[in-house]
Amino acid sequence: MRRAPIYKRLIALVLGAVLAAAPFPAFAFSRVKDLIEVEGIRDNMLVGYGLVVGLNGTGDSLKNAPFTQQSIQTMLERLGVNTRGQTMQTKNTAAVMVTANLPAFAGAGSRIDVTVSAMGDAKNLQGGTLLVTPLFGADGQTYAVGQGPVAVGGFSAQGAAASVTQGVPTAGRIANGAIVERETGFHLADLSNLKLSLHNPDLTTASRIAQAINAYLGGSVAVASDPSNVQLRVPANYNGGVMGLLTDIEQVKVDPDQPAKVIIDQTSGVIVMGADVRISTVAIAQGNLTIRVNETPQVSQPTPFSNTGTTQVVPRTSIQVDDSNGNKMAVLNQGVSLQNVVDGLNALGVGPRDIISILQAIKAAGALQADIQVIG
Repeated sequence: MRRAPIYKRLIALVLGAVLAAAPFPAFAFSRVKDLIEVEGIRDNMLVGYGLVVGLNGTGDSLKNAPFTQQSIQTMLERLGVNTRGQTMQTKNTAAVMVTANLPAFAGAGSRIDVTVSAMGDAKNLQGGTLLVTPLFGADGQTYAVGQGPVAVGGFSAQGAAASVTQGVPTAGRIANGAIVERETGFHLADLSNLKLSLHNPDLTTASRIAQAINAYLGGSVAVASDPSNVQLRVPANYNGGVMGLLTDIEQVKVDPDQPAKVIIDQTSGVIVMGADVRISTVAIAQGNLTIRVNETPQVSQPTPFSNTGTTQVVPRTSIQVDDSNGNKMAVLNQGVSLQNVVDGLNALGVGPRDIISILQAIKAAGALQADIQVIG
């Protein structure tokens, strides 16, 4: 009677070992928040044209940048100074383009960062101050106004015979350099239907997101309309409204799917392969004929005090032939995984650029079950 607990323990240990050894599929769950963007919740690009003053002779030369002179004259006229018809030779001013991103739901009076970039032939914006510059949106309306000292990360110095430049001294940044004057007017709380846009469009991932949201909310409120979008209907009287709904569903876990793809950068030789890359049975051999010719001529001189000999250059040539006899053919069996592909190619002793050619040849043979995308 006392042995029964021992048998139960043995059975439990055996079952535990079997379950531990059983191959379970590996899932990489991600939050819905990390897979989608909500339509309307996005930044808006702003751009403006202004002047940076206070430069130590490193600004635009007005002869080569007439737009800078026109801008200076227009600014001075607004301040009651008439300079029309006068010759201006200042090099302490530079015309710049001012750019910024207006965050979603940024309120009037809040501050945003701006980036300042020279337009003319200014050498350096260090020590300059951006004057009041309206920043416009795509609709032509003014959404922010920028002004402040420009912080430049790079520098440039030169002398009579040498110069040194580090970074880009003709571009800088102003932290909190613009004040928001107008809001975008987007009211999230008034929406009854939302569109969730996937960062990486995929049929399976969109369907899984819709299924996970419906399972969490207990109703059919989400529909995958296409590989890029999931339509979400806001339930009536939902606790917290639209904000409460988005807060809840963005924490839902989903296992995103991805297509089998091989990314090749021919410029740098970088190869990135997805986990689902598979190949059919294929044999691979890699070998190149390399011939090295070294010329080491030697000088032959006559014996000392000889009246008959002359100095001659004797050619010496060394030729080496490498036909890669040590490289063998490798067989990659059908359905091998990414790790098998990498191990098999590394076993051949080939470099990244040779691997690129091999992968393209396998794809041409129809044995690579993945899409190859070449960049660079």
